[in-house]
Amino acid sequence: MKTWNDVANLIFPNINETIEDLNKRFPKRNLKEGALVTRFAPSPTGFLHTGSLFTTLLCYRFAKQSNGIFYIRLEDTDQKREISGSGDLLIKELERFNIIPDEGYLGDKEVGNYGPYKQSERGHIYDICIKELIAKGRAYPCFCTQEELDALREEQERNKIRTGYYGFFAKYKQTSSDDAYKLVSEGKPYIIRFRSNGSFLNKIKVHDEIRGDLELSENDLDIVIRKNDNLPTYHFAHLVDDHFMGTSLVMRGEEWLPSLPIHIELFEAMGWEAPKYAHIPAIMKMDNGNRRKISKRKDPEAAVSYFIENGYPKEGLIEYLFTIANSNFEEWRNENKDKNLEDFTITFDKISKDGALFDMEKIKFLSKEYLARLDASTLENQILDWANVFNKELEERILSDKEYFKNILNIERNIEKPRKDYEKYSDVKEATRYFYKDIYDGIDINSYQFDHERFDNNLIRDVLSTYLTKFSDVNSEEEWFNTVKEVTNMVGFCDNVKEYKKNKEAYKGHVGDIASMIRISITSKSQTPNLFAIIKVIGFDEAKRRINHVIEALK
Repeated sequence: MKTWNDVANLIFPNINETIEDLNKRFPKRNLKEGALVTRFAPSPTGFLHTGSLFTTLLCYRFAKQSNGIFYIRLEDTDQKREISGSGDLLIKELERFNIIPDEGYLGDKEVGNYGPYKQSERGHIYDICIKELIAKGRAYPCFCTQEELDALREEQERNKIRTGYYGFFAKYKQTSSDDAYKLVSEGKPYIIRFRSNGSFLNKIKVHDEIRGDLELSENDLDIVIRKNDNLPTYHFAHLVDDHFMGTSLVMRGEEWLPSLPIHIELFEAMGWEAPKYAHIPAIMKMDNGNRRKISKRKDPEAAVSYFIENGYPKEGLIEYLFTIANSNFEEWRNENKDKNLEDFTITFDKISKDGALFDMEKIKFLSKEYLARLDASTLENQILDWANVFNKELEERILSDKEYFKNILNIERNIEKPRKDYEKYSDVKEATRYFYKDIYDGIDINSYQFDHERFDNNLIRDVLSTYLTKFSDVNSEEEWFNTVKEVTNMVGFCDNVKEYKKNKEAYKGHVGDIASMIRISITSKSQTPNLFAIIKVIGFDEAKRRINHVIEALK
C-alpha cells in the first residue's frame, strides 16, 4: 500500500530539503516591536496602474513610519501574460515617485537576504512546501482534463450551482494514495490541488485592518497550487513568499477580499501565522452618472505613465494620493503647509472603506500649487529633466540659453502670491514660445488676439505708433506704466477705468485697452504674465522691434 508520503516522493524525487530547512535559511527578521514588513508584488504584465501606485505608496509609508522594511517581489509565474521589460519599467516608475525599496527585486539586481525575489526563480522553495502538503494529505494530484473542467462548469451553470472544484464536484479529491501513485507512475498528466477541509456553509471570523472584523464563508475550494508548467499559482506562491520573506502586513485591492478565506486556510494548513491584511477600496470614476473602477481600457489616467509622459510633477500626484489615503490629510496640510509628506502619519482608521472618486481637476490644482512654489532654478531643472526624455525641442530651446529661460520662469515667481501658469511641464513649451524671436516671427498676424470688434487696424496702428514715440528703456514698472497712461491720454482713451465706465461715450477706450494692444503686439496673446517683466526679459530693442513689426503688418 502506498502512502501520501510515497506519492510526494514520487512527484518530487529530488526534493530532500524540508520546511524546517527553509525556516533556518530564512530566519525571522530582527526588527523592533511594531515594525511592519510590507511589499509591492507586481506582475510583469503591463504598465504601473495608478491604483497600484496608490497601494504601493501606502505599503511604503506604513513600513517607513514604523521603522520597518519595504521590499519588492516580482510575481512572474503567469508567463503567458508576461510583457518583456515591464518588470524593470515598474521599478523605474516607482523610483520617479521616490518609492525606493529597502530590498528585493530592483530590475537589474537584487538586494536582501530573503531572495530570490522573482517567483520564477523560487520553484525549488515552492516544491519543498507542496511536497510536505502532499505528504500530510493536504494536497493531491488532479488528473482532470480541461475538457472535463469545462464540462463541470457548464453543468454547474446550467443547474445554477456555485461554480468551482469543490466537494462532490472535486473528482479526484477522494482518490486513494494507491490510485494517485499508480496514475502518476503511468505518466497521466496532472496538476496539484490543495485539499480543503472547509464548508462554504460555515462562517469564519477574520480581521481586516481597514474594514475591521468580518464574517466570511469558509473556503471549500480545492484550488490549484501547482500548474502543469510546474509553476505555482498566485494563491500558493504569495503565501509561501510572505511567510519566508517575513511579510507582516499585506495591503492589496478589495477585489482580493473574497480570496481571503482561501489564504487563511492555506496558512493554517502550512502551520504558519498569517500576516495582517488590509484590503484597499478601488479608485472610482463617474461614468454617465454611475460609479465604476478606474479602468486601464477606458481611462488614460489609469496608467502612471500618463502623468509621467505629460509632465505632471510627481509631487502633485503623490499629494493627491495622500488626500484619498487618509480623510484627515487635507486638514493636516492646511495647518502644515511647509512640512514634508514624511511628517504625516497614515493610519488605518482614516482610510475610507468606500472607493474615492478620481479627481483629475484636483491633481491639476495641486500640481499648479506645487510648481508655483518652486524657485526658478529648481523648476528649470525639473522641466529640463522631463524634456530630455519627452520633448527634445523644448530641451534644445532651454539649453540654447539656460539663464534666459530661467528669467522667463522667474516672472512673478518670488512674490507672496506667485503666478500659476503651469500645471505640468508640457505646458511650458507653448506658454513661453513667444519669448523666442524665431518663434514669434513665425506667428501669423491674423492669429494675434486684438479686439477687432472694438478697434480697427488703423486705430491700433495709431496707438502703437504713438506709444513708440514715448517708449524708453526704464527700470521701474511705475515709470513704464506712467508712460502708458500718458499715451492713453494722447490718443483719446481714458487713463482711469472707473472714470471710463461712468462716461464711455467720451473716450475711445481705457488704459487697459492700451496696455492690451501693447501686450498683444509684443506677445501675440491677450493673457500673459506681467508685461513690464516680459519687456525686461526680451529686452527693450526686441520689444520695440516687435511693435514696429505689428505696425507694418496691420497696414
